[in-house]
Amino acid sequence: MKSHQIIKLDQAFQALKAGIIVIDDQDAVCYCNPAAANFIGIDVEGIIGKKIIDVIPNSKLNNVILSGDANSDQLLIGERMFITNRSPINQDGETVGAVVVFQDGSELQTVLSRLDNTLNSLTSLESIFEQAYDGVMVVDSKGIITRITKSYCRFLNIEQEDAIGRLCTDILPSSRMHIVAQTGLAEIGEVMDINGKEAMVMRLPLREEGKLIGAVGKVMFRDVRELRTLAEKLDLLENKLKFYEKELKHYQKFRYTFSNIIGKSQAMLRTIALAERAALVKSTVLLRGESGTGKELFAHAIHAASTRHDQPFVRVNCGAIPAELLESELFGYEEGAFTGAKKGGKPGKFELANRGTIFLDEIGDLPLPMQAKVLRILQEKEIERVGSNRLQQLDIRVIAATHRDLEKMIGEGEFRRDLYYRLNVFTVTIPPLREREGDVLLLSEHLLSKFQHELGLSLRKLDRWVMELFQLYAWPGNVRELQNAIERAINVAEGGMIQLKDLPLYLQDLEGRRGNTSLQPLALELAEAERKAILKALKTMDGNKVKTAEILGIHRTNLYRKMEKYGL
Repeated sequence: MKSHQIIKLDQAFQALKAGIIVIDDQDAVCYCNPAAANFIGIDVEGIIGKKIIDVIPNSKLNNVILSGDANSDQLLIGERMFITNRSPINQDGETVGAVVVFQDGSELQTVLSRLDNTLNSLTSLESIFEQAYDGVMVVDSKGIITRITKSYCRFLNIEQEDAIGRLCTDILPSSRMHIVAQTGLAEIGEVMDINGKEAMVMRLPLREEGKLIGAVGKVMFRDVRELRTLAEKLDLLENKLKFYEKELKHYQKFRYTFSNIIGKSQAMLRTIALAERAALVKSTVLLRGESGTGKELFAHAIHAASTRHDQPFVRVNCGAIPAELLESELFGYEEGAFTGAKKGGKPGKFELANRGTIFLDEIGDLPLPMQAKVLRILQEKEIERVGSNRLQQLDIRVIAATHRDLEKMIGEGEFRRDLYYRLNVFTVTIPPLREREGDVLLLSEHLLSKFQHELGLSLRKLDRWVMELFQLYAWPGNVRELQNAIERAINVAEGGMIQLKDLPLYLQDLEGRRGNTSLQPLALELAEAERKAILKALKTMDGNKVKTAEILGIHRTNLYRKMEKYGL
């Protein structure tokens, strides 16, 4: 019977996940279960009979035999930590051996770690709960207070330990926490009287596995007057935000497309086609041309036709910003970067153009020191605000424009060669008005219609002599000069016809402008004579343009051009 019990006990020991080793009074191992052998890394047969010090050098089992006292601690076997219990084996009052039971401590360590994390979280939540400025109260399903913040207690003139465990209505007669805990219906934004003040509160039911277990209440505003003040501030901020959003959209949105570019001359059609191709790529575009040719209009149109059309379009006139302000305007600055810096800092033009397009007009006027910084942005696609050490990555498309001779400026040391190569990737040169044959009258008609609509004036037309002058004049100021001349004339003209006397004085006084022989009155007389000669020849040849060209002694293509010029 005793042997049968020993067999059962051995079977139980072998099934255990804990390791068990028994030694005799000579420190030799007389029993080892499979779990212990697995922990040690040696077969059971290889352990039985060996000295315990040879199997587990740090087992301390021999100390148990010597002292006769049980103990427990941690045991390191290899790189694994085990929790051990050691006990002496006594027989007839003498210690005849010892047993050690050890279990893998990794699972326990995991549990302890999770417990430690839970305690830390609870401590943090406790701190947060206590720091709630406006007061928080928690009740159970019967309305008994289980938690209440110290700040709320101070507001109610009661000690925290006196409040916990009492019915919520005992310390605050107007409380409805017990009702919310019973009905489960939340009450948010309710106004209640607390110590003679109107306070705004919220009450929320607490549930656990779908069952009501209580409610939590929070004072949102101690005094409703605070809410009114906050609402007024919020209303003011919303109005400011709407204003700035409107201004920002106006500031960052393109205003023109290719359909706004007026011109049918071959020179202009070729330029438009090239600009349309530029809009389809991501490369930097350099717009070149004389002042007043419409470089900004082309910049708007290229952005509008690009894949970035729904992103910001930021315009910068490099020649209009004072040199000392240029860096902060382009790159922005952090709060306190310099005297007078705005609170919170300010984003620069490059930062505002992120994901969109930045138009650097008059790039030739950029000071040399600033050219190096702009070059770095174009190369690295990153920005650093003035007074900051933090780099911000940018995704921008650059369109630059200039009327200046950059190549000459490079030779004179006024413009960086490396920046020139970085900008001169896709160049679009806009022709001057004097090279756009036939476009002067087309533009004049468009500008007349535009100004009449904007100024609310009756219909005006150009006198024949005005049209003649417009076609003969070289327009050194290009489209901008033509626009100014027509705007002045349409305002001073009497009646429906704009005459020479309505034009600016420098255009009227043709004889005083001897620097340009094309502006002498004789040119107008010759033009009129040429127009009459063409008309007479057409009439004689019954409108046959081939024979008209022959009789006039000019090429047929030249005849067509002159007919278009004179509106025949």
